[in-house]
Amino acid sequence: MKKISIVVPTYNEEGNVEPMAEVLSNLFRSELVEYDYEILFIDNDSVDGTRVKLRKICEQNKKVKAIFNASNFGWMRSPIHGLTQASGDCVVLLCADFQEPVEMIPKFVKEWENGYKIVVGIKQSSKESKIMYFLRSCYYNMIGKFATVEQIEHFTGFGLYDKKFIEVLRDLHDPMPYIKGIVSELGFKRKELTYEQQERKSGKSKGSFWNLYDTAMLGITSYTKIFLRLATLFGFVCSGLSLIAAIVFLAMKLIYWNSFAMGMAPVLIGVFLIGAIQLFFIGLMGEYILNINTRVMDRPLVIEEERLNFEENDKEKENV
Repeated sequence: MKKISIVVPTYNEEGNVEPMAEVLSNLFRSELVEYDYEILFIDNDSVDGTRVKLRKICEQNKKVKAIFNASNFGWMRSPIHGLTQASGDCVVLLCADFQEPVEMIPKFVKEWENGYKIVVGIKQSSKESKIMYFLRSCYYNMIGKFATVEQIEHFTGFGLYDKKFIEVLRDLHDPMPYIKGIVSELGFKRKELTYEQQERKSGKSKGSFWNLYDTAMLGITSYTKIFLRLATLFGFVCSGLSLIAAIVFLAMKLIYWNSFAMGMAPVLIGVFLIGAIQLFFIGLMGEYILNINTRVMDRPLVIEEERLNFEENDKEKENV
């Protein structure tokens, strides 16, 4: 009997973990009865009652497992660690807030049985803020044009991954994994299914501006070169324009010595403009260096504090 693992990352989801565990368990009792399963919650150091409820769920259902991180390791690293700890023939990554429809899982499994190693969910529409959806679309369009690897638009990580892909993830040792790029880069046979993103069932969204910014910059610094090359090209163009402007101003002053007054305005405008552009590209270069520094340190994705319902003879995968 094939085994399906469901990985559910959590952070302050006390209102969602019990309904999610119940819905997933019922799904395997009704539509996926021919499969064995495990539901793995990986908690990123929640400060509400999430862990209390996860302990209760694990006591009632041994098919439900839990990993408690020692601290909050970020919303990109914790889910990837959860994927690498699953033991199924395929693994489904699913958020705990019900924004990604559980009903998509049987569709994922069907395409997996048809031979696809990766089946991903693509947001065709969303009940979230229209402004946020528009900004996400702009970002995907921008990075899609400049990235060295194909980028999947409106893909959050929600999908099914074959165990062969999971084995590759375990061998990556990437402390800052960008799942959207990794899925495209590794080249496994992929199927894309569309869905409508729902409203959060309970609690508040953890997608703050800084979290979204981190994700966007990780994608840019991991899979684009264009911005660094633009800095070089822009410097070359500015140098040429500055030389031409200097020659023109010198000629005008020599020809119209008494009537041509340059003043300080052109100088100040030029200094502030060039200074602002330099600061922008220095900051962008800093993002690239920060990305390199994080990877060179090669720290573990997460440090685990506790595991629930894992067998003693399970292969130790902690601190991968």
